[in-house]
Amino acid sequence: MKLLDLTQEERAWLAAPLQGGEGTAARLERTLADTLRARLRCAVRLDPVAAPAPVAAPAVPVWRIDDALAALWLARRLGGRFTGGRAPFVSAGLQATLDAMLAERWFDPPRAVHVPAAFAWRVTADGVTATLGLELPRETRAITHWARRIISGSGA
Repeated sequence: MKLLDLTQEERAWLAAPLQGGEGTAARLERTLADTLRARLRCAVRLDPVAAPAPVAAPAVPVWRIDDALAALWLARRLGGRFTGGRAPFVSAGLQATLDAMLAERWFDPPRAVHVPAAFAWRVTADGVTATLGLELPRETRAITHWARRIISGSGA
């Protein structure tokens, strides 16, 4: 199969410099919203909220997923509508989706010199308001090592 030559517009787009003005938090938030929107198949709104300071630095990134988001995930991923309630556990699929998104985003340039130790968002989707938090290791080297393991499929 022979590929067509690139158009002038495509060449210009590929040659354009990357947009470097967006910070780590904004890029992470945008990707997280896009990921949740795609997996939940509904409109998702994320609003940053104050993240509690982690008591101890985790060895790997830790997601703080509340039971309302876990229940919404289960209902939407099983093809139903969320009718309320709480889930007593977090789906392995939700955890894996969030881990994969973070690992892939971690390697996207430009990487900030200083990354906050914790993030938190209010998630609004399908009539549900939930909270989602993220705690990161203090050393970027630990996050990089974790991200490589997630992407390669060797687990966390």
